[in-house]
Amino acid sequence: MSELLNNREHRIATLKEIILHLHRGEAPEQVKARLAHMVGEVDATEIAAMEQSLMADGMSPEEVKSMCDLHAEVLQDAVAKPIAPREVPPGHPVDTFRRENRAVESALGSARERVAALESVADQAYPTTERLAVLGAFNALMDVDKHYQRKEHLVFSVLERHGNTGPSKVMWAKDDEVRDLLKGAIEVLREESLSGAELKILVPTVLRPALAALESMIYKEETILLPMCLGLFTEEEWGEVWRDSPRYGWCLVEPAAGYAPPVATLPEDPIRLPEASAVAFPSGSLSFQQLIGIFSSLPVDITFVDADDRVAFFSEGPDRVFARSRTILGREVKHCHPPKSVDVVERILNDFKAGRQTVAEFWIQMQGKFVHIRYFAVRDEAGAYLGTLEVTQDLTRLRALEGDRRLLEYDAPAQA
Repeated sequence: MSELLNNREHRIATLKEIILHLHRGEAPEQVKARLAHMVGEVDATEIAAMEQSLMADGMSPEEVKSMCDLHAEVLQDAVAKPIAPREVPPGHPVDTFRRENRAVESALGSARERVAALESVADQAYPTTERLAVLGAFNALMDVDKHYQRKEHLVFSVLERHGNTGPSKVMWAKDDEVRDLLKGAIEVLREESLSGAELKILVPTVLRPALAALESMIYKEETILLPMCLGLFTEEEWGEVWRDSPRYGWCLVEPAAGYAPPVATLPEDPIRLPEASAVAFPSGSLSFQQLIGIFSSLPVDITFVDADDRVAFFSEGPDRVFARSRTILGREVKHCHPPKSVDVVERILNDFKAGRQTVAEFWIQMQGKFVHIRYFAVRDEAGAYLGTLEVTQDLTRLRALEGDRRLLEYDAPAQA
C-alpha cells in the first residue's frame, strides 16, 4: 500500500476524491483527518493537477474558486514543507514576487493596526482622522494590482505552456476577488458622512475580509504557485518573465539587482524579413522597417487573434491602454482574460466564426480615461474567417474637442 501512496498519479487521484467530499458538504475537520490518514505529504504540482482534473471532469472554475479557501485550509498540513524556499538570485522574478509579498505583509500589518484604531474610536460621531488613516492604508494595498497583473499575464502565460490552465483560472478569479474586496473597502471609506456606528459595522463585514483575502493569496502563491513554477519553468522562460515585467510595474518595492537572464533565442519557425525588403499589398508596398514604424505610431492599440483563437500579434506603441507582453504570443485568448469575462469572449468569437456578427463594441471609464474597445471579424475575399482584430483607443481627449481646427491653422513648433 505504501508504494501506491507514494505514487504520484495515485496520490493525485486520492487527493481529488477527498477534496470532492469537501465539495459535497463534509466538514473540513473530517476531510483533514482523511487526508492525514491516506495521503501524507503532497507537493504544489499535485494540488494544481488535482484542481485541473476537477475542471477537466466538468467542475466549473467558479465552483473551484468558491471552495479554494477551504482547499487551502484542509491542505495546509498535507503540503510538503521544505526546509527553506528554493533559493533564486536577487532580482529573479520569484525573488521579486517574494520581496513584494513581504512588503504586502508589512502593509497588511499597518492596515490592521489602523483598522483596530478605527474600531476603538468608532463610538465617535465622525472619527475622520482614523477613517482617513485606514483609507490611506487600503490605497497602499491596491498596489498589489501590479503584482497580480505580472502573475496573470506573464507567469500564467508560461504556466499554460506546460499544460496547467486550471489552477491559473482559479487563482486569477481569486485575484479579482481580492481586487473587488479592496476596491469595495476603499469606496465605502471615502464616504465622509459615515457615522462611527456605521464604520464599526464595516470592520468585520468589509475591512477585515479584504485583508484576510489578500493574506490568503500570499499563502497560495508561496506554497503552491511559486514552488510549482520553479519546478516547471526553464531559465529561458524566467528570462521572458523578467524582460516583460517592467511593462506592469512593481508592488511597493523595486526588484533587487543581480539577476542575469539567459540571452533570448528566437524560435526557428518565423521568417524575419530584412529591414529593406518590401511587402507588397494590393494598394502599395511597405518595407519591414516601415511596417514596424507604422504599428508603433498608430494612436490605437491593436491585437490580432488568429483563427485558432491564439494571440498572433500586438502593436507596441508608446502609450498602450492595456499592457501586453510577448509571453502571450501563442496563448489562447480565453486565458488572457479574467475568468468572469471568458464566456463573453468565447461568445464573440463564436458569433464571428459563424458569420452572425462582424463587430463587437464596448467602452469603459478607467482611471479617468474613456476607453473605447472594438473587436472586428477578419475575413479573406471569399469570406473565410481569418481571426479577430481588437482595437483599443483612449478617447478622452477626442471626446472633449469642440468647434473646428482646420489644416491651415497648423502651428509648427519654432525651430531652434
